[in-house]
Amino acid sequence: AEFIKNNVTKPVVGYVAGFTAPEGKTMGHAGAIVSGSSGTAQAKKEALEAAGVKVGKTPSETAHLLREVYPEHEELSSL
Repeated sequence: AEFIKNNVTKPVVGYVAGFTAPEGKTMGHAGAIVSGSSGTAQAKKEALEAAGVKVGKTPSETAHLLREVYPEHEELSSL
């Protein structure tokens, strides 16, 4: 998020998986453990949004945000 805020000038759309991940449970690889508030999907979403990123909570919502941010790209209309 910090890199985007400081270095990226174009609009960014993102997706954060794991909103339903239970705290303390290993998800995916061994290092992907939700612990405390900084590792939660919500905390990541908030950090990205603070950097100006539009973040979808689902793949469908992310596709909608892409169409909203880049209306001139007709290829996104099928998403």
